[in-house]
Amino acid sequence: MALPFDPADIEPEDYGEKQTTLAMEHEEAIEHVRGVCADCGFGIPVEFLPSELLNEKVDADRDPYYVLGACNPKMADRALDATDKQIGALFPCNMVIWEEAPGTQRVYHVSIMKIARMLGMATDEAELDAIIDETGEMVEEAFAKLDAAQ
Repeated sequence: MALPFDPADIEPEDYGEKQTTLAMEHEEAIEHVRGVCADCGFGIPVEFLPSELLNEKVDADRDPYYVLGACNPKMADRALDATDKQIGALFPCNMVIWEEAPGTQRVYHVSIMKIARMLGMATDEAELDAIIDETGEMVEEAFAKLDAAQ
């Protein structure tokens, strides 16, 4: 199956990739990222530990890998309208924390809003662009706070 675009032509900024490392233990990093998300206007309605599930179900032997499903309800509500409800397939906005080494955690995020625009989900492009700008500022603030923790 051919993609409608060449992934090699897409820059991390195009899909809102943000990442940083934290010099702390995994559980501490999860709590820290959860707190930073709350400070920046994101609630965490969904959390799960894929590594635990994979280690149990398929003996994957994965290092700790945690997903915080972040959400700002006002933005999510606007995004549903701006995409004729399609963006719900991408919900929530995940903040992923994985252990790169003991005492070193990677925090990773991509913008579901930018991905929705790239996939042509916008039915109200101006509104989705406004949401992308606003959520982008919130994510920038969150990663600035995460970087400051180092």
